Amino acid sequence: MTRNMPSAVRAHALQIARHEMGHYVIARALGFATGGVSLSVTLDLRHRGGAAITLARPVESMAVMQAHLEARMMVLFAGVMAQTLSSARVDKSKAVAILKGALGAEHDYAKIKELQHLLRNITFAGTDPGSSRRIEAELKSITDRIWKRTQTLVEHLADTITELASLLVDGMAIVEQWGRAADTYEVVFTRERLEALPCVHTIPVLET
Repeated sequence: MTRNMPSAVRAHALQIARHEMGHYVIARALGFATGGVSLSVTLDLRHRGGAAITLARPVESMAVMQAHLEARMMVLFAGVMAQTLSSARVDKSKAVAILKGALGAEHDYAKIKELQHLLRNITFAGTDPGSSRRIEAELKSITDRIWKRTQTLVEHLADTITELASLLVDGMAIVEQWGRAADTYEVVFTRERLEALPCVHTIPVLET
């Protein structure tokens, strides 16, 4: 389907596909219910992607809430980490730059910042709200720990993320448009299509 896709478009599509499959694979590994994954890339390298993840799950205690918040942060971190995968290794500096830049991951970053404050409020409930230096240190310790845990998991599942991303891009097709030249490649893998793939069934479900 993509044999006529320009090489620059394909290279960009693979990056964004890894990003979305990073969200998808890590979400499944952490016990979230998952849906479909979509991707569109234009000839001038604008893109849009999404991985459907169900956030509804029972929270029966504060400990479960903390685990849920950590898992959700990991899923959000996983996108930029997967996007930078090379030889099954995350490029940390590139991942941070994408997360804090304006390349489509700024929404993930905004969510992470909200979640890290909520998690810190629970974990360090006794900290004086006026102790700004201590609060910053607590936020950093939480974020560093979750980042490292996510990086380990993304690198462990790098082959699966990369395989799924390649399959997604291989399924892209140019979209016919009335009145103007077609300039967008698109693909949607439904939940059913993804769950029929053998590599999806190799994703381990981990304790959160």
